[in-house]
Amino acid sequence: MPFAFVLEALAELPLRTGSMFSCLAVYVGEKIVMALRDRPTEKQDNGVWLATTYEHHEGLRREFPNMRSIQVLGKETTGWQLLAADAPDFEQSALRACELIVARDPKIGKVPKRKR
Repeated sequence: MPFAFVLEALAELPLRTGSMFSCLAVYVGEKIVMALRDRPTEKQDNGVWLATTYEHHEGLRREFPNMRSIQVLGKETTGWQLLAADAPDFEQSALRACELIVARDPKIGKVPKRKR
């Protein structure tokens, strides 16, 4: 289980998890809020992937100055944003993201599109 401390910080919420993009996806209700990734290859994208939208990037960047787009997705900017595991403030940022999720901050989380 990558970054178990993150799930512990969210324990009061009705969580469910699942596999997605070789990550552990974390859902609160119908919203995906994050994915946890700790792979031995492509390490630059290990950490906490925040599910968000472009409109919330600026507000989240004020909270998380080291946040960036995920490189493995192949786009310059994506809706998913990364709190990188190798950042000096990783644990502090990951726990702050959990606080925002517990507070139901609208900047984190999105309802995935339905599969056909």
